[in-house]
Amino acid sequence: MSDPRRALPSVDRLLARPALAALATPHGRPAVVGAVRDWLEAARAALAAGRAVEPESVEAEVAQVLARRAAPSLVRVINATGVVVHTNLGRAPLPAAAAERVALAAAGYTNLEFDLASGARGQRETHSEARLARLLGVEAAATVNNCAAAVMLALDTLASGREVIVSRGELVEIGGSFRIPDVMTRSGARLVEVGTTNRTRLDDYRRALTPQTAAILKVHPSNFRVSGFTESVEPGDLAALAREAGVPLLEDQGSGLLHPAAGALSGEPCAARSLAAGVDVVMMSGDKLLGGPQAGLIVGAVRFVAPMRKNPLYRALRLDKLRIAALDAVLDLHERGRLDEVPVRRMLDEPAAAGEARARAFADALRGARPGLAVEVRPAASAVGGGAAPDVEVPGVALHLQLADPGAAAARLRAGAPPVVARVADDALWLDLRTVLPGEEDELRDAVLAALA
Repeated sequence: MSDPRRALPSVDRLLARPALAALATPHGRPAVVGAVRDWLEAARAALAAGRAVEPESVEAEVAQVLARRAAPSLVRVINATGVVVHTNLGRAPLPAAAAERVALAAAGYTNLEFDLASGARGQRETHSEARLARLLGVEAAATVNNCAAAVMLALDTLASGREVIVSRGELVEIGGSFRIPDVMTRSGARLVEVGTTNRTRLDDYRRALTPQTAAILKVHPSNFRVSGFTESVEPGDLAALAREAGVPLLEDQGSGLLHPAAGALSGEPCAARSLAAGVDVVMMSGDKLLGGPQAGLIVGAVRFVAPMRKNPLYRALRLDKLRIAALDAVLDLHERGRLDEVPVRRMLDEPAAAGEARARAFADALRGARPGLAVEVRPAASAVGGGAAPDVEVPGVALHLQLADPGAAAARLRAGAPPVVARVADDALWLDLRTVLPGEEDELRDAVLAALA
């Protein structure tokens, strides 16, 4: 018997078909050729397995493949989970002012490294870093790709080949299986662990000091809390010991809170307090509680920060013009006290009455469009997210939809345009409006109704 695969048309014969040839205009001929070859490969595999193949379906199938490949994989989603700094959803949404600044910087040339006054080469550090240093009243600031990069740069600059003392209870693992010991190893610093998992005292640090000690590192726990029989050393006491030993005290603060905050963030460490307590260098994130783009912020004494900028590693880790534009716009809002324009802070500070009113109005709209829908407004706790305040629940309300198959409804919401990410718990679909941005509620209502149709 003849092999049915021999009956398949060649690539050239398929490309000669008018419908396929026409696809070259929007998608480009190389893309069409690749999709046709993929179709033929799949057809040969199907025939070899004894399955039928319809050659006349090639036009429609290739068109679908090309449309799918042309669509962006990174898309806007509506976050209805109640997790404010949602790592999987891109963490902090940017303020409108920052988004506008990014669009302007992206659309043309900028004075990134050009001094407009003198007409000579300038420094990119003059844009956002000067404002950051001014905000915290420190001598110097530097910005890099993320907080892990900030820690690596600081250790590589100040402690490569020497010892850095860290409490065992602070050897944390952050998202994506990145561990503090691994970051330290890559930096060239030698880790010296002190204390125990739950208790570390000042004397533990003091006994670990040697002529090879280059720094003391304090790390803010992310995504977890140790409770019960615990003890740790306050930054002020560690700073005094570091000064006595003649080494810098570095703090990886992670969450990116610049100044003390109330409400859900009242117990969260902030850069201002640590610096006032004597910490020499604080490192933190820009895309968490600061509410800005992904960035690692380094602030502190100029004698420690300035050498970091001269480190060749700094060039590999520094920010591009788009993130500098976004960061500077967000820092400007912080400097002017306009935190209500920073989405992360606005969400966390939303009054309970306002949140409940939004939820009840949304539930009424759903019932009006779909009579008989089992939707209620129930008490629910939102989360700060991003590793910040892991044991703090933000009290509020959420919409509780009692459905026959809430998991299937959640899947249909994720498949919509725009996709909606909700929570499924207790055999129900939950929509938390705290993390739904202004202007998204109509889209969310339409998406929910479509998913339930």
